[in-house]
Amino acid sequence: MVQVFIPATFSISTWNNGLRRKDLFLHPYCFEHINGSCFRSLRPALINGAMYIFMSATILITLCGNLIVIIVISLFRQLHSPTNFLILSLACVDFLLGAVVMPYSMVRSVEACWYFGELFCKIHSSFDMMMSIASVFHLCFISIDRYYAVCDPLRYKTKITTSVVALFIACSWLYAMSFYSFGLIFPKANDEGLENVVPMLTCEGGCIIQFNKLWSLLDALTFVIPCFGMICIYAQIFNVARKQARQIQSRDFKIFSLDISKQRAKRKREQKAAKTLGIVMGVFLACWSPLFNDTVVDAYNNYQTPTTAFDGLIWLAYSNSTFNPLIYGFFYPWFRKALKLIITFKIFQSHSSLIQLYKESFCQRVE
Repeated sequence: MVQVFIPATFSISTWNNGLRRKDLFLHPYCFEHINGSCFRSLRPALINGAMYIFMSATILITLCGNLIVIIVISLFRQLHSPTNFLILSLACVDFLLGAVVMPYSMVRSVEACWYFGELFCKIHSSFDMMMSIASVFHLCFISIDRYYAVCDPLRYKTKITTSVVALFIACSWLYAMSFYSFGLIFPKANDEGLENVVPMLTCEGGCIIQFNKLWSLLDALTFVIPCFGMICIYAQIFNVARKQARQIQSRDFKIFSLDISKQRAKRKREQKAAKTLGIVMGVFLACWSPLFNDTVVDAYNNYQTPTTAFDGLIWLAYSNSTFNPLIYGFFYPWFRKALKLIITFKIFQSHSSLIQLYKESFCQRVE
C-alpha cells in the first residue's frame, strides 16, 4: 500500500479536524445534512471561548507587532540598510501569516471543521506553506548577511549590497510561492501516485493534503538543509565574535583615536545585531522543529499523535511570528524609540522620516 506522507511545513494545513480513526464514532458531523461529511469534536463552550480568546490575542499581537516593524523600517530613512530590508520582508511574511492563515486555522482548531470550501482550502494551504518556507529562507539569508558583517567586515559593503538583498528577498518569495506552495498544490503534484488513497481521506468539511514520497523528502530537505546551514554560520559568527572581544580587551586603550572608537562601536553593534538575529533564528527552530519532527514521526507511526497535542504544536509554530517583533523590541533600542514616536503620533510630523534613532557618529548604518 502506498504510504501517505504529510510534510512538516504543510502539516500546518493538513490539521483539518485532526481526527483519528478511533474517534470517528464519538463525534457529530461538520455538516449534518451532507453525505460524506467529516466528523467534528465537541468541547464545552467555556473551553471553546478560552481557545478563541487566546488564539485571537495571538493573532492580534502578530498583526500589530509586525505591522509596527513594517512601518518603522519603511518610514525612518536611517533604518534603510540591507539587514533591515531583510527584517522588513520577514515581518511581511509574519504579518501575512497572521492575516491570511491564522484566523481560518483558529476556526478549524476550535471547531474541528473546515467551513470555507475546497478552493479556499487550497489557497489557505498554499499560503501556509509559502509563509513557513519563506521564513526559513529569509532567516538563512539574514545569517549570510551577519556572517559578512562580523567575519568579513572589510568586504561587507561590497558583498551585501541593496541589489544583493533584493535578490535574496525575491528568491525567498518566488521559491516559496511558485515552486513550493501554489506551484505544488494546484497542479496536484504532491499527491501523484496516491490516487487510491486520497478518496479514503477526503470528506466534506476537511482540509487535508497528502504528500507522496518524493515531495515528503523534498519537504524535509527544504527545512533541514537551510537550518543546518544557519546553525553552522552562526556558530562561526559567535566564534569570531569571541575572538574579536578578546582582542579588544587585550589592547591598550590608554590612547584613543576617533577612528578606533568608531571601529570598536561598529564592531560591537555588528556583534549585538548578530546575537539578536541569532536569537530570532533560535526561536524559529524552537517553534517549528517540534512540529516538523512530530509530522515525520507521525507519518511512519499511523498518525498516533493526539489531536490536542498536534494542535498545540501547530500554534507553537504560528507563535514564532508573534515572538519576532517582541524580540526586536526587547533587544533593539532604536525599535523602542521608534515605537514611542508612533504611540505619540510624532511620525505624522513633517520630516519625521529624518528623525535620528541612534547616533550616526558612532556608526554609519544600523544593523
